[in-house]
Amino acid sequence: MLEASPYIGGIARTHVWEGNRLDIGGHRFFTKSEEVKQLWGEMMDEPMLKVPRLSRIFYGQQFYPYPLKIGATLKNLGLVESFRMLLSYLAARWRPVLPEDSFADWVRNRFGERLYSTFFKTYTEKVWGMPCTEIRADWAAQRIHGLSFGSAVLNAIRNSGKVKSLIKTFDYPRLGPGMLWEGAARKIGERGGEVVLEARATRLHHRDGAVTAVEVACGGETQQLHPAQVISTMPLSTLAKCLVPPPPPNVLEAAEGLKYRDFLIVALACRKPDVFPDNWIYIHSAEVRVGRIQNFRNWSEAMVAPGHGTTLGMEYFCSRGDDLWTMSDEGLVALAKREIAALGLVPESELEGGYVIRELNAYPVYDASYREHVETLKAYFGSFSNLQTVGRNGMHRYNNQDHSMLAGQQAALRLLGRTDLDPWEVNTERSYYEEQTLAGKAPESGSGNSAATPQTLPEAATPAVT
Repeated sequence: MLEASPYIGGIARTHVWEGNRLDIGGHRFFTKSEEVKQLWGEMMDEPMLKVPRLSRIFYGQQFYPYPLKIGATLKNLGLVESFRMLLSYLAARWRPVLPEDSFADWVRNRFGERLYSTFFKTYTEKVWGMPCTEIRADWAAQRIHGLSFGSAVLNAIRNSGKVKSLIKTFDYPRLGPGMLWEGAARKIGERGGEVVLEARATRLHHRDGAVTAVEVACGGETQQLHPAQVISTMPLSTLAKCLVPPPPPNVLEAAEGLKYRDFLIVALACRKPDVFPDNWIYIHSAEVRVGRIQNFRNWSEAMVAPGHGTTLGMEYFCSRGDDLWTMSDEGLVALAKREIAALGLVPESELEGGYVIRELNAYPVYDASYREHVETLKAYFGSFSNLQTVGRNGMHRYNNQDHSMLAGQQAALRLLGRTDLDPWEVNTERSYYEEQTLAGKAPESGSGNSAATPQTLPEAATPAVT
């Protein structure tokens, strides 16, 4: 296994800073897949913790439950604004936007213009760096399934309907998600395999519809491997540009058309152990640039160095080359301290040091042309007899970690002769939600962490080739 980065786990690793452990984006371990549960059990050397699930939205100096609960939301908004939102919802139901192409269309049709503008628009545009009108409805349907203003009201009144509740607890490794992948790497070694870090696949030579050689840059040298089979998790656009000879012009054009959103997290050491009870909070306030704030002690007390209060993860969404991405670490730490103080959550006097982690290609962008580009690349790579692509970037699909694991498992089984399996069929439903039903039966599919607001689920794969 060739890993381009110097660490195991990619964006699902546990990063250590001065004894504090950082989960890059937050990974709730929850799945409806028995296969994934079995994999987790095999990879972990100790049982996971059961962690209470709590996330809220912070807007206008008030906390709102996430997902939105109609009673608490209307109480915070007040009678006048609540009535306006109700009228806005009724207007949307009377005259919906059709066809429903964009994220904006999808949310407005289910919540109305005022709820959309208050609780969806600002945060989503922070995450994606583009107007909601340019984000496809596919993404909204995958992340916000089962929620609407009307269903929330009905469930509040009669406690019925399909969605009963979000999961109340989730599993979590004591020392963060990296424990899972560090355990997997050890067990690969125990079984005679090898994981090579800082080994970047730079070129894939092919002939007659098969990869014949992979050039690998490692330790200042380049070597060539001749694999029988290749599984790639690098971005589809990168893979296309690595091929020798190059693919046809339309494939390269599709690769150039795919876009990715980058991400950075500013960790702040806080003297106070109890800042807020949530695993994370979503920041919908437009006056600050931070999108989400994690409290690592609330994931696992072992994530915080002994004698410290807690560690907070200030998450910013950006694109390489913009002002956030190019800002110095010192500048980012200062910005994060100012913003959390401005929100009234923690005074700067309670904050100590800070640390910055940057991640490229964290999220595949669902813009107006992404589907066409993905289909072009999928068809081209599908013509290879010994090449498969998996993972969030390897499929340009906003998968949760368990979806990515299922796709990887199916790719492995295909190598063993299960040609009836297709990794591309994992998570093809247009919706997903961490829900329980009144009958106690969960819908098919699974989630690697929280699933249903305009949000980011950062378990994107680091460029790698197996």
